[in-house]
Amino acid sequence: MDRLKGYQKRFLRGRAHGLRPVVFVGQKGFTQPLADAMDDALDHHELVKVKFVEFKEKDKKLALIAQIEKKVSCEMAGLIGHTAIFFRRQSDPEKRKIVFPTRADG
Repeated sequence: MDRLKGYQKRFLRGRAHGLRPVVFVGQKGFTQPLADAMDDALDHHELVKVKFVEFKEKDKKLALIAQIEKKVSCEMAGLIGHTAIFFRRQSDPEKRKIVFPTRADG
C-alpha cells in the first residue's frame, strides 16, 4: 500500500467527520480480538474511527497506533483527541467505496 499523501489524509478526515467510532481500545490495549475487529471493519468500510477509552496520554496512543498500522496493514489518516481515523484500501476494486480526488485542490 502506498503511503497516503497530505491531501488524501485531509480528504479522509473530511469523510470521517460524520462517522461514529466502530472499534474501541480499552485497558487491555492491542489484542488479537482488536486486530480482528479492525481487520473486519476496514474490509467492510475502508475508513474506520477508533476510540481510545483508556489511553489518554498521547505517547501511549501513538505507540498503539503504530502497532495497529503494522499488524492490520492500514494507515492513520488523523488523530483528534482520543479518536484516530484509519484507512485501508479495499483489495477488490469492485468493492471500493472511497475514490480520492485526482488533484491536491480537488
